Amino acid sequence: MMNSNIIESKESVEEQGARNGNEIELTRIRLMRAFVESQDPSSKDVDDLMIRRFLRARDLDMEKASSLFLKYLKWRRTFVPNGSISASEVPHEIAQNKMFLQGFDKQGRPIAVVFGARHFQSEGGIEEFKRFVVLGLDKLCSRMPPGQEKFVFIGDLQGWGYSNSDVRGCLGALSILQDFYPERLGKIFIIHAPYIFMTLWKILYPFIDKNTKKKILFVDNKRMKSTLLEEIDESQLPEIFGGQLPLVPVQDS
Repeated sequence: MMNSNIIESKESVEEQGARNGNEIELTRIRLMRAFVESQDPSSKDVDDLMIRRFLRARDLDMEKASSLFLKYLKWRRTFVPNGSISASEVPHEIAQNKMFLQGFDKQGRPIAVVFGARHFQSEGGIEEFKRFVVLGLDKLCSRMPPGQEKFVFIGDLQGWGYSNSDVRGCLGALSILQDFYPERLGKIFIIHAPYIFMTLWKILYPFIDKNTKKKILFVDNKRMKSTLLEEIDESQLPEIFGGQLPLVPVQDS
């Protein structure tokens, strides 16, 4: 029988390690805030949670996190000058009816559903598509309950073909997600992925950072509903996947 003193000692070491980790993180948040505010005064409008996300995305490396954060502020001012993207700015993308928001997973993370077979390179070009990505990500972030910082995607690739393949668009969306919404992604469920999709996947894979790769799950068709239900209650799952919620277009959410 293990000595209770050993167990208590082990627990205290683990607790102490967690405390030390938190203290290090809090210290770096303070230091990073002081630095970025000296470089860009608009940093004062950002809360500590956002600074923490950028730090965590760069493994608490203050120099890298600060550089990425300042890049984000500059990007946001130029790409989203009005503070948000309106539906009128992405008419061609919305017309494809490919992104929907509804429901929350068991951790309280808002869910987005994207239909890959409905995506085509539109007349609006890559810039309109990027604006559409920002519209969707901002909508997801606005739906997060207090204490939640992440969202979930269900990517349905049923019917996906080469006409839907858009390397520039995918790389653009990936760059926005990883560089400007760090530590926001909770998980991506990829369902109904056809074999031909792997051609595009091999191109994209080297550009996906290690933290993002861990959050991507290819779901077996035979276990689709049971896999989704492990993390999403049936009352929060879209009807088309065996749940109870109707699909709500991103622009109407």
